[in-house]
Amino acid sequence: MVLGTLGSCVQQIWECLTYLDLSYLSWLLWIFYPCIISFLLPCIIAILLYASALFLWIFQYRERIRAAYHQDMWDGARKTLAALWAGQGYIFHGFEVDGLEHIPDTGSAMIIYYHGVLPIDMYYIMATCLLEKGRSIYAVGDKFLFKIPGWRRMMEVLNVTTGTAPRCLEILANNNLLAIAPGGVREALFADENYSIMWGKRSGFADVALQANVPVIPMFTENCREAFRTPKWGRTLLRRLYEWSRLPLVPIYGLFPVKLITHFGEPIYPQPGMTVMQFRELVKEKVEELIQRYQRLPGNIPRAMWQRAFYKTKER
Repeated sequence: MVLGTLGSCVQQIWECLTYLDLSYLSWLLWIFYPCIISFLLPCIIAILLYASALFLWIFQYRERIRAAYHQDMWDGARKTLAALWAGQGYIFHGFEVDGLEHIPDTGSAMIIYYHGVLPIDMYYIMATCLLEKGRSIYAVGDKFLFKIPGWRRMMEVLNVTTGTAPRCLEILANNNLLAIAPGGVREALFADENYSIMWGKRSGFADVALQANVPVIPMFTENCREAFRTPKWGRTLLRRLYEWSRLPLVPIYGLFPVKLITHFGEPIYPQPGMTVMQFRELVKEKVEELIQRYQRLPGNIPRAMWQRAFYKTKER
């Protein structure tokens, strides 16, 4: 009886399959395949980040590999991850840096940069600076990053901080490099291909720079908004949701193989008597100058991919 019932089910399934129009299904797959791929590709970055977190988690138990590193364990871990990210940037995006000489070899400085949808360019810059200059960059990240399960260890090892004023002053007082994107998540998710700066009334970075009396180095990465995008539909509602929750609840698609070139401007030194707002506007003006000089507006994904394919990348 069981075999009879099973045979009946198989027969019904087969009859259903015979009614399917395979040509129509193939056409639907051809239509929706690009959309599916575009939304799934950002998962690759998530996989890399979680792989980094897993690596660090395992690494803390691997005492026997200390002998392979001349410095402390976590410094060895940072350099290993730096090589991983630098290689990924070079191969996938042909990543290059223009003006790296503006980053001092010693002493403290603040890097102010435009925030792309995902700050993948900052990952590459942190890796490049560590490998080529031997200097770690402390980066200010949003608080929600520290609440993601398994990420706190990674944030600590990679010198990511929530960016309170006392903590930023402490970092700069110890002759370190500190990177801040004043636009933050709001600029990342709700700016557009015209690369408009969305700093709002934020001026804390300028206050810290003046108190610490350190130079500010403006930074912009060409095509950073073409690597990842956010949908244009529903932005008003999503913006309200973000302002209410402060969580990045916005779909992201991309990881397009576009050309990425990070440009550093000349250091901006605080002048005696300069107010916080004056210094803030000066830094903002310099970042905007980098955008106007190096980014072809509005940003265009196919053009940026063409640039990646035919722009001669410098050999390392």
